[in-house]
Amino acid sequence: MRFRPCIDIHNGKVKQIVGGSLRDEGDRAKTNFTAVQDAAWFARKYRGDHLKGGHIILLNPPASPYYEETRKQALLALRAFPGGMQIGGGITDQNASGYLEAGASHVIVTSFVFQNGRLNRENLKKLCDAVGKERIVLDLSCRRRGGEYYIVTDRWQTFTEERLSETLLDELAGHCSEFLVHGVDVEGKASGVEEELVRLLGRWGKIPVTYAGGIGTLEELEHFQNLCKGRLDFTIGSALDLFGGNIPYERAAQFHGKEL
Repeated sequence: MRFRPCIDIHNGKVKQIVGGSLRDEGDRAKTNFTAVQDAAWFARKYRGDHLKGGHIILLNPPASPYYEETRKQALLALRAFPGGMQIGGGITDQNASGYLEAGASHVIVTSFVFQNGRLNRENLKKLCDAVGKERIVLDLSCRRRGGEYYIVTDRWQTFTEERLSETLLDELAGHCSEFLVHGVDVEGKASGVEEELVRLLGRWGKIPVTYAGGIGTLEELEHFQNLCKGRLDFTIGSALDLFGGNIPYERAAQFHGKEL
């Protein structure tokens, strides 16, 4: 169980947002925090604290007028911590190798492999052929519908028909090295984790999985550890004092599988 730091970039700025509020139309989101520092500053901080394996997420679509500035910030972060961070947001088989060459350790992919509401196995194969499964993280971020968790795409705005299950995890594990899973309905709210989702992921636990969403206190982090039996890595965003929250960054940064 490790802390995985994050750099979320929206409209050219490092931000923490409420995940379920993100809308491509008008590049809107409910914002919890906007940093005055650029993305490279955060990457240098993570590098200095030896926190490898975090993620950089571009939250604007390529059609957005803010996309190029958001991408510029992401590339600055990659150069500041070469080989230290993963990157996601608009990744395809055509641009994945370019991000790896720019310094990303892995590419994070959702929408390219989940299209028209279903898993696109052809695109998944194209991605694996382009960069190798060992450099791929599949983002299985999900939202609850009818008592089940379904994978969402297009920056968490579009439901697919793919239900998150151990069967799906088993299939996809053969095409990537890790999973990243945001509990989108609690993302950015610091209101508690998605307990059923955490139990499912912790019970499965066959390759590394990073969970994000809802951890708002050190007590909630301890609860998360108990729910997943220490088998999942975790991300804390809005609740971290680095982003205006109450959890000390230094406390999270020191957490490398140790007891709370």
